[in-house]
Amino acid sequence: MIAEIGHYALILALGVAIVQAVLPLIGMRARDPQLAAVALPASQLQFLLVGIAFIALTTAFVTSDFSVLNVWQNSHSAKPLLYKFSGVWGNHEGSMVLWVLILALFGAAVAVYGSNLPKQLQANVLAVQGALAAAFLLFIIATSNPFARIDPAPFDGMGLNPVLQDPALAFHPPFLYAGYVGFSMAFSFAVAALIDGRIDAAWARWVRPWTLAAWMCLTIGIAMGSWWAYYELGWGGFWFWDPVENASFMPWLAGTALLHSALVMEKRDALKVWTILLAIITFSLSLMGTFLVRSGVLTSVHAFAVDPARGVFILAIMGLFVGGALALFAWRAPLLSQGGLFAPISREGALVLNNLLLTTACAAVFVGTLYPLALEALTGEKISVGPPFFNLTFVPLMIPLLIAVPFGPLLAWKRGDLPGAAQRLMAAAGIALGVTVIMLAINQRGPWLAPFGIGFGFWLIMGAATEISYRVKLFEASGGEIWRRLRNLPRAAFGSALAHAGLGLTVIGIVATTAWGSEKILALKPGDTTDIAGYHLAFNGVAPRQGPNYSERVALFNVTRNGREVIELTPSKREFMAEQSSTTEAGIYTSWRGDLYVVLGDALKDGAYTIRVYFHPLVWLIWFGAVVMFIGGAVSLFDRRLRVGAPKRAETKAAPVPAGE
Repeated sequence: MIAEIGHYALILALGVAIVQAVLPLIGMRARDPQLAAVALPASQLQFLLVGIAFIALTTAFVTSDFSVLNVWQNSHSAKPLLYKFSGVWGNHEGSMVLWVLILALFGAAVAVYGSNLPKQLQANVLAVQGALAAAFLLFIIATSNPFARIDPAPFDGMGLNPVLQDPALAFHPPFLYAGYVGFSMAFSFAVAALIDGRIDAAWARWVRPWTLAAWMCLTIGIAMGSWWAYYELGWGGFWFWDPVENASFMPWLAGTALLHSALVMEKRDALKVWTILLAIITFSLSLMGTFLVRSGVLTSVHAFAVDPARGVFILAIMGLFVGGALALFAWRAPLLSQGGLFAPISREGALVLNNLLLTTACAAVFVGTLYPLALEALTGEKISVGPPFFNLTFVPLMIPLLIAVPFGPLLAWKRGDLPGAAQRLMAAAGIALGVTVIMLAINQRGPWLAPFGIGFGFWLIMGAATEISYRVKLFEASGGEIWRRLRNLPRAAFGSALAHAGLGLTVIGIVATTAWGSEKILALKPGDTTDIAGYHLAFNGVAPRQGPNYSERVALFNVTRNGREVIELTPSKREFMAEQSSTTEAGIYTSWRGDLYVVLGDALKDGAYTIRVYFHPLVWLIWFGAVVMFIGGAVSLFDRRLRVGAPKRAETKAAPVPAGE
C-alpha cells in the first residue's frame, strides 16, 4: 500500500506542478493578483507531495519490500541500513525522485522566504520552477516509475552496485543534485526577468543567494565524488577527466562565473545581459549532465546506463527549456538596458576577466567531452579525449586566472589603481616567490614547472590574507580600530577570502601529488618488503574476513618509518555474493606529508600477489581546499545583505526598474 501512496503522490504532484506553471502566468497577464498568488501554496503543496513519495520509496527500501521492482533490483536484505537508505538514490528511478524533491524544495523556499521579492517576479519564478517540475515528474511517471510492482514478490533482492556501498557515495549524490538543481533557481529568475522585460541590480541581489547555495553544494558534491573515486575504486588518482566527471565540472565553472558576474550586476548595475545568459547556460549544462548520465551514451562507473529512450525524453526536456529560454533571450535581450560603464582596470574589469577565462575553460571542457560523442554519432568512429587534451587547453587558461584573482578585491569599483593594488600585494608576491625558489632548490631534478604551481597556490592564499589585512588596516591602525573594522567587515568579505584561499590549497594539493607522486607495481610474497617515500612496508600475507554482506581477502602490511612502527595497512578485495561482483578497498595512511596508498591485486601462480604502492604528497589538501571553499560560501551566504528575507527597507531601495529607463 505504501508504494501506491507514493505513486499517487507523484501523480498529484504533477497536477499541482502544472497548476503552478500555468495559473500564475495567466494571473500576471490578466493582472489578477489572486490568481498569480496561487504559485505560493502550489509550490509548497508540490514539495509536500513529492516528499511523501520520497518517504514512501525510502520506506520500501528500509523495510526490504521486494514486491517493488526498484527495491528488488537495487537492494538486499543483508545490506547495512546506511546503504538501504542510499539505495533510494543509488539508481535511476530513485535518483530522479530525489532530483524532483530538491527542485520542489527550492521552489517552496522561494515561496516561504522570498517575501521581499516583487510579487510579479516571485510568481513568474515559481511558474518556471513549476514547469521544470512538471516536465521531470512526467518523465518519472511515464518512463521511470520507482513504484512498479512485481508479482510474485522475490524472496530477496539483487543488491546495490558494490562500488556504491560506501559512506561517501551515500552523501555525494544529494549534494551533487542540490548543486545541479539549485542552478534551476538562477535559470528561473533569468527567464522570469526576460518575461517581465525588467532587470536591474536588485535582481542580481535576489538571485545571488540561490546561486551561491547551489555552488556550495556542487563544490562539496564534486569533492566527495573525487574523494570516493580516490579511495574506493583503487585507481590511485583524484581526477580522470571522465565525461561524467566533466558533466558536473562544467556547471561548476559556469556557476562560478555567474556568481562573479552577478556581483558586478549588483554593485554596478552592469553586465546585465551577460548575467542573464550565463544563468541560462549554467542550468543548461546541469541538464546536459543529467542527459549524459542517464541516456546510455556513456559507459562510466559514474553513469546510469539505462534505456536510451529515456535519454530521448531528457533531450526533449533540454530542447524545450534550453531552446525556449535562449529564444526568449534572443527576443528580449535587445530591449534590456546594458547598465553602467567602467574602466578596464577596475574591480568590474577583473571580474570580467574572471568570466572570460572561466567560460573559455568551460568551453574547452565542453568540446573535449562532447566531441568524441558527436564524432561517433556522425561517422561511427570512436576516439578518446583524455588528460593530455585537457591539460593543454584547461591549464593555460587557469594560470592567468590564478594570477588575477588576488588583484580583483583590491581594485576599486569603476576605476581601479593597478599599481596601488600591486604594491599592496608585494608581501604576498614575495612569499609566493620565496616558496617557489625553495621548491626549485629542493627539487633540482624537476619537474621544473611544479614549483611555480606551488607558488601560485601560496599566491592565492596570501592574496586572500592581504585582502582582509588591507580592509582592517593591519599594521596601520590601532588595535582597537583594527578590531572594530574586523567586527564590522561584511561576512561576504570573509567568505570570498576563504573561498580564494581554499582554491589555493586545492591548487597546491593538485600540483604536489601530480608532480612528485611515487608509484610501484610489485609482485610480493608473504615476508617480502618494499620501500617508498621513506616508508618501509613488510608484507605479512593475506587473510580471509567476513563482512555483513560480503567476504574479503585482506592483505596485512606493517608500515615503519625510520625504524618506528607507523601503522598496519589492510587493503582488501571484497566479493559481494548477492551482486556477483567485487570491489577493491585501498589501504591508506594519511599524514601531513601526504597519503601512503596500497592496493591488493590478483594472486599469482607462485604464491605472490600483485601489489600497487603509491605515495601522494599533500593530496589531502585537494579536498581540504574544497571544504574551505564550501565554508567560505556558507560564510558569505549568512551575510545579512545576501539573506533572502532581507529587511523591507532593502526592497524599497532595490525596486526593479523597467528596462531602458
